[in-house]
Amino acid sequence: MLRLYTLALYLIMPAVLLRLIWRSLRAPDYRARWGERFGRFPRQLERSLWIHAVSVGEVQAAERLVRALLKDYPEWPVVVTTTTPTGSRQVEKLFGDTVHHGYFPYDVPVALRRFMARARPRLLILIETELWPNLMAECATRGIPTILANARLSERSARAYARFGGFSRDLFAAVGLIAAQAPADAERFLGLGVARNRVRVTGSIKFDIRLPASMMEEADVLRRQWMGRDVWVAASTHEGEDEWVLEAHRRVLEQVPGALLVLVPRHPERFDRVSTLSERLGFPTVRRSQRRPVPAEVTVFVGDTMGELPMFLGAAEAAFVGGSLVPTGGHNVLEPAALGIPVVFGPHMFNFSTISRMLLSQGGAVQISDAAELPGVIVRWLSDSSERTRVGEAGRRVIEENRGALERLYALVRGEVERLRPE
Repeated sequence: MLRLYTLALYLIMPAVLLRLIWRSLRAPDYRARWGERFGRFPRQLERSLWIHAVSVGEVQAAERLVRALLKDYPEWPVVVTTTTPTGSRQVEKLFGDTVHHGYFPYDVPVALRRFMARARPRLLILIETELWPNLMAECATRGIPTILANARLSERSARAYARFGGFSRDLFAAVGLIAAQAPADAERFLGLGVARNRVRVTGSIKFDIRLPASMMEEADVLRRQWMGRDVWVAASTHEGEDEWVLEAHRRVLEQVPGALLVLVPRHPERFDRVSTLSERLGFPTVRRSQRRPVPAEVTVFVGDTMGELPMFLGAAEAAFVGGSLVPTGGHNVLEPAALGIPVVFGPHMFNFSTISRMLLSQGGAVQISDAAELPGVIVRWLSDSSERTRVGEAGRRVIEENRGALERLYALVRGEVERLRPE
């Protein structure tokens, strides 16, 4: 089965390259550094610690883990790979040249072997559920221990893996240790044949979010620039959601005149289109990248910069988290919750099912069934400070009560690194 999978990958490689070219039409960074995707890692290292974080969210979740490894094991080079250019930029922003960054190689043996000959990893830490059959087989052949960190597995994904029977069992059998976010995730891994002694429930490291004081100071400055207006953020929106969000804002303005929508598309290649859409629908719009004042007549502020979403949230009264009105699976709801900002999301939260259920059960969030319900929730929160404070503080309590996952995960990682240390 692995050979068939590998043959299929080689056969579709021209289509993969065409997809890269197509994506580069909207995001030119996809044209760069193709060699790295075929294993041409830019450094020759020895005995490195390899962390793979797909994109921005995973890089942010892994930040404190990476910093702990840099501090405790300065003699071990740390390699961080990502799949997306936005993830690459986030690695550079957070770590500069203290880590070695490269794009994740395609899951074909020739690329993986070329990468490993250059990076020489001694331990691989995969953030969340990012498993590739040839990668796991190559690590097993080379005796490289693997840890699936902050692992989550939805019911949908578990059913998909189960359809491949023995192939999936072999894939998960190659993982050395799984640090699951929740008991339900752990049970699904066990159901796929993972041995119980290789599964730990450590919690989600995203609960260990720490927002820097400088960010809150910048949020205060932004709030003053917005002159005390009622502000709500639509965070990480996807194609198909922006129209709904803007229509919701039109209805919000009918009841809360002067309200400001901060609209933050998930992907940079959509910044221009979303700004144009907002203006075409009749909303006076300013983009963050323009660094212009936001006068009272402006009703939409497009967050078209990277890494500033927490600051926008800190300057707002309420937040909607995107990827949830369309079947994308939602995005991280913990950033607004950590700030005490009430958060609302749509019906499609399967990528964050455990976290969203925890917030909902404690009254720290609201879930809507469709876009038509969104303006009512936002109007209620913008109009009733006691209600939004109640929901926001409930969300903040959920964060505080569930911290500690990072320490539990790092204890497992440290145990592996210590075991690998030369005598």
